[in-house]
Amino acid sequence: MLEVPLWLWGAFAATVVVSLTVDLLAHRTAHVIGFKEAAAWSGLWVGLALIFGAVVFLVLGATAGTEYTTAWLLEKSLSVDNLFVFAVIFGYFRVPRAYQHRVLFFGVIGALVFRGIFLALGVAVVSRFTAVLFVFAAILFYSTYKLLKDEQGSFDPGKSFAVRLLRKIMPVRDEYVGMKFFVKEAGKRMATPLLAVVAAIEAADLVFAVDSVPAVLAISDDAFIVYTSNAFAILGLRALYFMLAGLLDRFHYLSKGLAIILAFIGVKLILQASHKTISTSIPEIPSLVSLAVIVIVLAGSVALSLRRPVAPHTAAAPNEKAAAPSDAATEPPGPESGAHAEETQEPDDPPRPAS
Repeated sequence: MLEVPLWLWGAFAATVVVSLTVDLLAHRTAHVIGFKEAAAWSGLWVGLALIFGAVVFLVLGATAGTEYTTAWLLEKSLSVDNLFVFAVIFGYFRVPRAYQHRVLFFGVIGALVFRGIFLALGVAVVSRFTAVLFVFAAILFYSTYKLLKDEQGSFDPGKSFAVRLLRKIMPVRDEYVGMKFFVKEAGKRMATPLLAVVAAIEAADLVFAVDSVPAVLAISDDAFIVYTSNAFAILGLRALYFMLAGLLDRFHYLSKGLAIILAFIGVKLILQASHKTISTSIPEIPSLVSLAVIVIVLAGSVALSLRRPVAPHTAAAPNEKAAAPSDAATEPPGPESGAHAEETQEPDDPPRPAS
């Protein structure tokens, strides 16, 4: 384990708190986030992540810096799947675009907390039972299979555990009330659909953690490296979503690229576990090699997607599939009819790509 100075943990915590505070104040009023604004914020989050990575290089050394950069890039690439699910959730609940940033803001805070818990448990388990890395590798290989076979399955936000639990705890009204999560009607406290959307976002992140946590633990088993890299990747998710919401369908080869990356990380885990539990003569894959593979595969899948675009008639199907939960679902906890429903179904809502 790395000997991380207390001030470096403090600097990380201060950066996250200040960044979230500035972000919240900048978006305290409901408004639609356009491409230019999203690109500017995305650039800011990427810049902060890279600057922090440079500090890790200088303070903890080249190996730690390489591991941080590799883990951050890996989490950033895996988070693309989250963007598709965000689009499905927003479509299902018919969330007005002006409210979407507020939902993702609180979703990010929840993700930071839950990822911290999962990663801490993962690091503790790996440090005591190295053989569990074989199990993690199996999880990644299964995820690879699902990606290659397009068997990810449809995500139904209304049936997620978090949303069903919320409905049991308190009633959820049918209509939005601005950006409020709770309202009182006839002296009774009720949740608005916006809170249900946050619950669905959190539930989705828990699902993605199943792939994310084993993958990042293949890069490093140090708590500081895995959590800081995850945190900076998560912080940039909102801006990345608003920047790429209308372009997600164009990167149709990205899922195949992610499958290759997960398979590679699975192999890395097996070699790593074998090196520690079977024989030290079994080689491990260096962090620099991992970083190079991730960069090359990501760049190649994006370039191939742009070089071989999907035909218009082929691209229509994913949009229809993503829209299905919203159209076919019975009694979703969101506005469905009347003037309010017409108001929330804005014509400039982001497309609904397939998950």
